[in-house]
Amino acid sequence: MNGDRERDESGQFEAEHTDDEIIQAVRLNEPAGTQEVADELEIARQSADYRLRRLLDQGRVEKKMIGNSLAWEVTE
Repeated sequence: MNGDRERDESGQFEAEHTDDEIIQAVRLNEPAGTQEVADELEIARQSADYRLRRLLDQGRVEKKMIGNSLAWEVTE
């Protein structure tokens, strides 16, 4: 699966989706669960969680608890 993906200068695999694609997946499902974002982009839940937390650190999305579930919303 990862055999065809390019690595960056630090040896990390380059992202399959842009930040804007992640944000669009959140918008389509808002408030979006992590699994919903993962399903929309056909990536692993862990990958979606990592990317969403990076966007959270950048202030581009926010998270909130809805019941016992974490949900994401776009802040732009």
